Amino acid sequence: MTKIDVLAPWRRIRVKASLFVVLLLVSSTLAFSLITLRTINRRILGEVMKRAETLCRAAASTAGYALISQDLLGLDNIVYRIKSSSSDIVFLAVLSEKGEILAHSDTKKTGEIYRPAPGKTLEEAADGTMVSEIPAPVQGMIEARTPIVFLEKPLGSVVLAVNKAAVVEAQKEAEKRILVVFGILLLAGLAGSLALTSLLTRPVRELSAGVAELKSGRRTHPLRIYSRDELGRLTESFNDMTALITLQKDSLSRYAQDLEEAYVSTVRVLAAAIDARDTSTLGHSTRVAQLSLDLGRDMGFDAARLEELEIACLFHDVGKIKIPDSILLKKGGLDPAEEKEMMRHPEYGAEILSKAPSLLKYIPAVRHHHEWHDGNGYPDGLSGGQIPLDAAIISLADVYDALTSDRPYRGGLSAEEAQAEIARLAQKQFDSELAGRFVALLKRKKDDLSKRRGE
Repeated sequence: MTKIDVLAPWRRIRVKASLFVVLLLVSSTLAFSLITLRTINRRILGEVMKRAETLCRAAASTAGYALISQDLLGLDNIVYRIKSSSSDIVFLAVLSEKGEILAHSDTKKTGEIYRPAPGKTLEEAADGTMVSEIPAPVQGMIEARTPIVFLEKPLGSVVLAVNKAAVVEAQKEAEKRILVVFGILLLAGLAGSLALTSLLTRPVRELSAGVAELKSGRRTHPLRIYSRDELGRLTESFNDMTALITLQKDSLSRYAQDLEEAYVSTVRVLAAAIDARDTSTLGHSTRVAQLSLDLGRDMGFDAARLEELEIACLFHDVGKIKIPDSILLKKGGLDPAEEKEMMRHPEYGAEILSKAPSLLKYIPAVRHHHEWHDGNGYPDGLSGGQIPLDAAIISLADVYDALTSDRPYRGGLSAEEAQAEIARLAQKQFDSELAGRFVALLKRKKDDLSKRRGE
């Protein structure tokens, strides 16, 4: 009687190769799906954390002076402006050292003792800023807490919470779509495994390379389809998956752009709050930004460089937050001690910006916008090419706006008088080439305006 070998079919090369291909497809696609989901989730969460930290630190920087001066109305104003600048902020609160709520976006909670919701700590920075994730059953949000320190004296803290609804929705949508595509790929792989081994080698190698490229972020073109059979359809499905991931990345980029726009709006609010301390400088930072952007465009700056220049302009006087009203609002001339303190506002501004990593790139422009071309400026006495270009541009726009604006102790100069003064200070306070370009630009703008009016 002949013995039947029931395992013989499983020893065939074609079956072994087919099983190997199926295993390869399942494992590589599953690994790719898990890596992609984890990457998307981590990046979305990281963007939300970064924004919450930045807003919280900005609020803490501005709240310090209000706490020192016991200006509770000022605290309410800061909380209101920042809360209203973005719809996904759940709440913003300023706390005393004992945890009493001094100002809250929900005014009913003012005066209560703040009791934090239980959550998981995600990050703790060197300056004391702590970011936590509050689980969905409670709030479903990212909460940042930053201590308020004024002249090295702890005054309290700022707590800001950002809604995680957008994050959760993006994660669920990504998981759903990737799982669907994974199922399609798995079915296509099972069908493709029945093809001949000779026809499988090249397409499988192509798929493996495609997964590796997509994992590393270098996926730039769809995979080549060698046949119209099951494996060809599998390749098409992989290309569909690549297109889906690209779509998800585009959505994430748009979300990051929305975060950036909200961040810039917050910067504008802070700049307006700084200028509003002195009615004679109301709108100063915005005007300096517009003049600087005009010069930047004339010099050929690209969009990204112009955006950085604009934010640096809005931040250039942020250090005045730490200047007392007795000096900042003084009607007459400053005595030597007061003038020395006023001259420290670029250093104070650099110190404030150093608290947030995302703001470090604006420090050179803020710190050095009062340096002179001949080295007689402050705070570091830089000269010539040592002065950062953005700082030199802001210096020109700052002086021009100051000359043409009314002050309590003098009236503003006309445009022509201010331009003549800028030209006179060339090679002394300003680089002569940059000053000449700035004056020429102002004259062209005036001529263009006259032509449009028909003068």
